[in-house]
Amino acid sequence: MQPDMYPGNCWAFKGSQGYLVVRLSMKIYPTAFTLEHIPKTLSPTGNITSAPRNFSVYGLDDEYQEEGKLLGEYVYDQDGEPLQMFPVMEKNEDSFQIVELRIFSNWGHAEYTCLYRFRVHGKPAE
Repeated sequence: MQPDMYPGNCWAFKGSQGYLVVRLSMKIYPTAFTLEHIPKTLSPTGNITSAPRNFSVYGLDDEYQEEGKLLGEYVYDQDGEPLQMFPVMEKNEDSFQIVELRIFSNWGHAEYTCLYRFRVHGKPAE
């Protein structure tokens, strides 16, 4: 994932379903997630069909865990702000250093889905 927001400077994966696993610098109690895509006004085509649509976020105990703890299921609004924040929906007392973003659909692009930025917000674990 790139530090800028230029059209096409994204982490793209084939199709409309994929996942990204992030190892954080420390264990945290997640409170929210931020997903960012370029706005329609910056898109050369005037649309952002490659933006993620339906997604969920999981906390993992280690990178080999197949089913993590569901932290929430969300929808990125293609007509909303480019930067959208989603609070943790499933309350739990667990802290995590590994977070998985699972994307189930995009806004209609047949070939690929683009991720520009994904952030995890939370409180450091003791």
